[in-house]
Amino acid sequence: MMTLRRLRLLLVHDKALLALIPEALWRLMLVRIQLLFPFARTAPQLGVKSLETPALSKASDIRRIQQITKAIRVMSRYTPWKSTCMVRAVAALKMLEKRGIESTLYMGVARDKQGQMIAHAWLRSGAHYVSGDDAMQGFVVVEKFAKVLQAE
Repeated sequence: MMTLRRLRLLLVHDKALLALIPEALWRLMLVRIQLLFPFARTAPQLGVKSLETPALSKASDIRRIQQITKAIRVMSRYTPWKSTCMVRAVAALKMLEKRGIESTLYMGVARDKQGQMIAHAWLRSGAHYVSGDDAMQGFVVVEKFAKVLQAE
């Protein structure tokens, strides 16, 4: 109940964020389905392999990047399926791509406390981390994809 109240308060105060919520839910679902297939089918859609986009954002894009970050973070908590770090990162990448905003998807590995190999994905757009930044510490980047978009 408390969570729904917080969600409603968040959405009431930011109408632009409210408009992104259905798209975030839709993208999370599509990406979840897409990632059921071999990664080799998804990888070409993620951008240029082993490249990064610039670490600077256009001033005009910053607000939109922040809103997409919030929309993905909020909706990923309420999906009936598990929205993993990879699902969140690719969904956000697609939302940014639709708006002509470049981003870089990082994939990393680390060892957990039991010594088991674990993987994590996170997304950066300009100087802003859109998803996965809460757990990226300690992971070694093993691959990255730059979603480079042509200037209009």
